This record gives sequence, structure tokens and C-alpha cells, in this order.
Amino acid sequence: MAFFEKLFSGLSKTRKQFDDNLAEVFDRDVIDDDFYDDLEELFILSDIGVVATQNIIDGLKRDEYYEHIRKPKALGTHMMEKVRELLAECPADYEFEEKKSVVLVVGVNGAGKTTTIGKLAMNYIGRGKKVMIAAADTFRAAALEQLRVWADRCGADFITGQDGQDPSSVVYDAVSAAKSRGTDILLIDTAGRLNNKKNLMEELRKMKRIIDREYPDAYKETLLVLDGTTGQNAVNQAREFKEATDVTGVVITKLDGSSKGGMAIAVQSELSIPVKYIGVGEGIEDLQRFDIDDYVKALFYREGYTEDADKTQ
Repeated sequence: MAFFEKLFSGLSKTRKQFDDNLAEVFDRDVIDDDFYDDLEELFILSDIGVVATQNIIDGLKRDEYYEHIRKPKALGTHMMEKVRELLAECPADYEFEEKKSVVLVVGVNGAGKTTTIGKLAMNYIGRGKKVMIAAADTFRAAALEQLRVWADRCGADFITGQDGQDPSSVVYDAVSAAKSRGTDILLIDTAGRLNNKKNLMEELRKMKRIIDREYPDAYKETLLVLDGTTGQNAVNQAREFKEATDVTGVVITKLDGSSKGGMAIAVQSELSIPVKYIGVGEGIEDLQRFDIDDYVKALFYREGYTEDADKTQ
């Protein structure tokens, strides 16, 4: 199955949540305050977020006024375009994939960090890159073993420390090994604890200082992994991690079967962090780069509120 088909299927619960409600909102004779109020409520309840919702509504009102739109259905295609524009305001940069780079992977436990690292490693190795995985979350033995399995499976080098070892010392060893072995991409798993934000922030800062000092020429990337089933809670997590470290991109996992697929819009609009990858299944090929057009089509498409209509009637 092509990735778009998986994405379309994966967002079916979110789309179903929109379908009947959006069709009802757009199936009206006039554009009035009730129309915008109902549309706004639907967006917010669908985890698109307050900031993104307001931007979309404001854009629709401008189009209505300046393009003399009279029928609600004529605004359907405008709605999809506003979402595309909103997402495009925070473009994703994949330069790190083509350079010697160190990638810190952060996120709460259970979001899918370990699996994401494994899939990314497999993807990069499939493109001819030399990859190393470092298990710097030394307090979770299960995560360490899972990463080791992924490394063995895809042929990546693997670096870890002892149980309870200072994570920063693992990062130091990994950076040294990556330089000496000519590694293209070093992927570093980090602890996912948010219950003590002060310690987490300091731990991440220490890791970044070591990377900057020991490997100044490397491209630095920090990917935040978010669970796509948690909706607005994931946006709050992203805000916490953004305070703790310089997050450069987001990976959204478990979008298949989630009814909260609109969260990608909220993350980018509220935090100005680009979504770089999305996951819609368990397979290696089910983690792909985020494509704005495919996402918008999979999230919103339905005849009845995306069809063109006579603007003047």
C-alpha cells in the first residue's frame, strides 16, 4: 500500500470526526457569525488548537470579504488552502540527513522514541549512510535492549553504557566513536522523564555542550517524538521540551487509528516547530517525511465542503 493510502486510512478516525460535522456546517445558505462560531468550535474540539483555529478563521473571513464569497461551500477549498499555508509557514529542513550529523531524539516514555530511532536508522542505512545508535537513556534497560535489536537488525553501530551511568558520558563516548569510525549520522536516544523538568533540562543541556565541544563541525538536530493519539497533551509536551532544549523538528507517531490527527497543525502553529516525520503503522516504510499536501488531503477531503461553488450566489 502506498504511503498516502496508509495516511488516508490512518487518519480515518479524525476525518470521520470532521466529516458529518463539517458537512453540516458548510451545508448552509449563508455565511454568518453562527457559521464561523460552529467551524471554530469544531476545529478546537478536533485538537487543531486555538492559535491555528483563529488563524484559519481570520483567513476565511478575509477571503469572504475580498473575494465576495457568499456561499459556505465556496469556502471549503479556501479552508484547506489556509491549513496548507499555515503549515508551510514553518518549513521543514532535512539538511542534517546529507551531512555529518548528531541527532538527539527526545520525548516522553511511551511516545515511540526507540522505534522511531530504529526506523530512521534503517531508512538512512538503506540510502547508503553509515549510522550509529547511542543508548543514552541508561535507566531503562528495556529501551536499551530494544535499541540493540534495532541496531543489529539494520546493521548500525551501537554504543551504550552501564546501568545508571551518567547519560552525558555515553554521549561523549558515542561522539568520539562516531568521529573515529566516519559515521554519517549519530542517533542518540535520551531519557523521557518529565516529572522532574529541572533535571531533564540540565541533562539535555549537558549533552548539547558535550556535542558542541567535542564535535563542533557536526550538524546538530534535535527531534521530538510525540504520540499522535494524545492530541493537545502532546502539544503541551512539545512546549515543555522546547523550554528544555532547542527542538528543531517533530516526529508524530501512531497517527494510524488516532482521532486526534489535527495535532500536527497545532504543534506547528503554536510552537513554530516543523513536523518532519509522521508514522502511520508498525512497518519500516510507515515512517515517512511529512508531506503537507498529502496530510491536508487525508485529513479533510470530502465532497460536499471542498467542492467549488458559485461565489456570487
